[in-house]
Amino acid sequence: MKHFLIFFTCLLLTGNIYGQLKITGTFVENRHNPIGLDEPQPRFTWIIDSDDRQVIQTAYEITVSDNNEDIEEGKNMVWSSGKIESAQSVHVKYEGEKLKPGTRYFWRVRVWDNKDNMSTWSKTDWWQTGLLSYTAWEGDWILAQQEDENTVHYFRKDFLTDRIREVKRATAYLAARGMYEARINGKRIGEAYLSPGWTSYKTRLQYQAYDITALMEKGENSIGVILGEGWYKGRISRNKYVKQAALLVQLVIEYDNGQPDIIKSDDSWTTSTGPIVQSSIYDGEIYDSRKEMAGWDSLDFDDSSWQRVIVTDYEKNNIIHTYNEPVRKHEVIKPEKIVISPEGDTIVDFGQNLVGWVRIKAEGAKGDSIILHHAEVLDKQGNFYTENLRGALQRNIYISDGQEHIFEPHFTFQGFRYVRFKGLGQMPHPEDISAVALYSDMIRTGVFTCSNPDLNQLQSNIQWGQRGNFLDVPTDCPQRDERLGWTGDAQAFAVTSAYNMNVNSFFAKWLKDLAADQFEDGNVPVVIPNVLGKYNAGSAGWSDAATIVPWNIYQVYGDKKILEDQYPSMKAWVDYLINISDDLLRNNGFHFGDWLFYSLDDDNGGRSAVTDKYLIAQCFFANSARILADAAGVLGKVKDQRYYSVIHEQIKEIFNNEFVTPNGQLVSNTQTAYVLAMQFDMLPDNMKDQAIKRLVKNIQAYDNHITTGFLGAPYINHVLTEYGQNEIAYELLMQDTYPSWLYPVKKGATTIWERWNGIKPDGSFQYPSMNSFNHYAYGAIGDWMYKVIAGIELEKPGYREFIIRPMPGGGLTAASGELQTYYGLIKSDWNINSDSFNIKVQIPVNTNAKVYLPASSSDMITESGQTITGSKTVDIIEVKNDYVLLVLGSGKYDFTVKGYKTDKQGNK
Repeated sequence: MKHFLIFFTCLLLTGNIYGQLKITGTFVENRHNPIGLDEPQPRFTWIIDSDDRQVIQTAYEITVSDNNEDIEEGKNMVWSSGKIESAQSVHVKYEGEKLKPGTRYFWRVRVWDNKDNMSTWSKTDWWQTGLLSYTAWEGDWILAQQEDENTVHYFRKDFLTDRIREVKRATAYLAARGMYEARINGKRIGEAYLSPGWTSYKTRLQYQAYDITALMEKGENSIGVILGEGWYKGRISRNKYVKQAALLVQLVIEYDNGQPDIIKSDDSWTTSTGPIVQSSIYDGEIYDSRKEMAGWDSLDFDDSSWQRVIVTDYEKNNIIHTYNEPVRKHEVIKPEKIVISPEGDTIVDFGQNLVGWVRIKAEGAKGDSIILHHAEVLDKQGNFYTENLRGALQRNIYISDGQEHIFEPHFTFQGFRYVRFKGLGQMPHPEDISAVALYSDMIRTGVFTCSNPDLNQLQSNIQWGQRGNFLDVPTDCPQRDERLGWTGDAQAFAVTSAYNMNVNSFFAKWLKDLAADQFEDGNVPVVIPNVLGKYNAGSAGWSDAATIVPWNIYQVYGDKKILEDQYPSMKAWVDYLINISDDLLRNNGFHFGDWLFYSLDDDNGGRSAVTDKYLIAQCFFANSARILADAAGVLGKVKDQRYYSVIHEQIKEIFNNEFVTPNGQLVSNTQTAYVLAMQFDMLPDNMKDQAIKRLVKNIQAYDNHITTGFLGAPYINHVLTEYGQNEIAYELLMQDTYPSWLYPVKKGATTIWERWNGIKPDGSFQYPSMNSFNHYAYGAIGDWMYKVIAGIELEKPGYREFIIRPMPGGGLTAASGELQTYYGLIKSDWNINSDSFNIKVQIPVNTNAKVYLPASSSDMITESGQTITGSKTVDIIEVKNDYVLLVLGSGKYDFTVKGYKTDKQGNK
């Protein structure tokens, strides 16, 4: 007892050594335990948790070792930071010894806080370096002796490992000009699909690294790789890359002592065709079970009939490590129902439009074909509809060998809700069929729910649209013969996407491809990777993704590296605009304009919402110049910041001279014109009130309907809310007749549509040439829903400081938003009950928040049943007629505002 009392007394005197402070999450380069990193100075991030309030990190210590036992014992470190007095817990750079290739490094961190607490060490995590340089590749590029379009080739090699020494670690490095799936000793390597992903292959070809230790056998082993054309060849690449599909392999097998073995691709490999007869991203796969080669990827397989591979001298200096998360399988969905259509087709309805493929267990007579066609919608008679796929077949064919098999594709994907089955000879059994969703394996970070079921469905549609179109690149659509990385869609949706998922690495990788495909004069293609050529570039709101996306990603994640990496590209784009402009008037070139705005076929009354394309171009020109100036400021480029700030002001002045009449009306009296002018701060202050009134009048002229296209839709509700028209913003959001966000919901949509009226009120379809039912751009409204309804809003980059300010309206009685940041979970959960407004708030450790509560006096507010006046953990900053502003440190809070009143629409 005496010893216990002494110990307890020491704790009281020296602070809580371990108690309440702990590390709950760690990341290296935004990923958990990544393998294959080629970053010479990777960055560490950790999440801190504490039961106390107002906790700020005051210091940290990081230790790194290449031996797991050593780090636990605190010896033989390759880096020990020592105790660093700093609040930084995000993207802390490694400052130790030069990293070695193919090495696993173990690390841990501990922290101190402002209340004299010290955490325990975090759980030991690790990262493994990649090859670090393209010169480390010892393998050769190998290919089949001949290649036909859509042909899939199989490659294999038997090899020996040491029969005596124990395998300590084995790593497989794979790259392909095409798309691969690899196996060792009959077992699949990794859980990634559609590898190596889609990049600007001429300058950036990614390799992947896999831990294959558990797959290895002592002595004899076998490796097999299937190679399809993927994004590299065929129609989707517009045959841009003329070289034949090829494979590059390097296995590094480390033992408990001595030199490693290296197994590499060379002329000792053999190749053949096999059961995957054809594979194409647009058209699907043909699989012939009669051509299966049992054990082809295992030992004791007779490959004497296979051909020797060809070794080629394809370059390796474009090979890079993988920046972003791999594509993986996610949701598995069973059929909602199986029906016979009026035309007699057997159709499986999965109840959800998704991207991936169908897995089916089936058997048939030898030589019988089972054919699966994929579609997003049925026509109004209930028949299968594929006209909107244009030239894409979206078809998988399985040819039976007379035995039961489980079939699924390998190197393709489909966008679908409905699947038409042919050739089964009977109704399929629901238990034998599954739809498998594929998308990049990004951490889900955002949750939004509210008291309105239609808005909850809209949020679901937004998220499913993102999942299906964030398939290694941000595509426009996943089903027709397009599926390209359209820059306009990406920039419009980037902020919303960052609420739903952690897209830091996803966009960092894609932006490097944008820079790689950028032309020498600075012009930016409208699709990335660029497969459309040099004449499809420079469109306002599309090519401006070069500035908009990196700036938005920096804001959300506080990641300066993305600005450092992209700054030359950003600057080149703005300089290009300056150079091709007419004295800073952007009145030339091709522009898509406000794509898919509200329009009428027979528009005698002039009701179509056509916005002058050069007005739009001037707005985006100004925005890009402003972003570049701000980025220069962040990076300490003072001269650039001053220069582009001046350019920005001059562009705005020219806008007012060219596109604004003396009485303040824009040359295009459309919602998009006023929205862009206000969003990008193009107008002098004395014209802004008038502009907002004109915008509201325009909305009312269309009976409170939105008429914008892709470029105006992301901003319209933000502009209305910022300038005191939140009720009108809610009117637009809650509108459920065409055109509106909820019209597709009422029509049964489960993803975001490309058009406001992809299905017309009479049940017929819009033009099939441009009518995707999975197209995320209009889902950009999700940003406003998180910020205004849930009330979670960024104030400083990375959410180190943020705002909680829900603005109820639209008849809503409750809403909840969550956002997982690099600091931890932010939560805002409110409801209106009788005459009270109740909100639960969660603020992560190492952050603080401004919380706006709808009250005219602090006396109306209690926190966990206690008045906030005099509270030690609640700072009252400002009291106005309609709100009380509080500043809160970390912790969980439960506020009630008594005497809260709303009108019939739920507006305060």
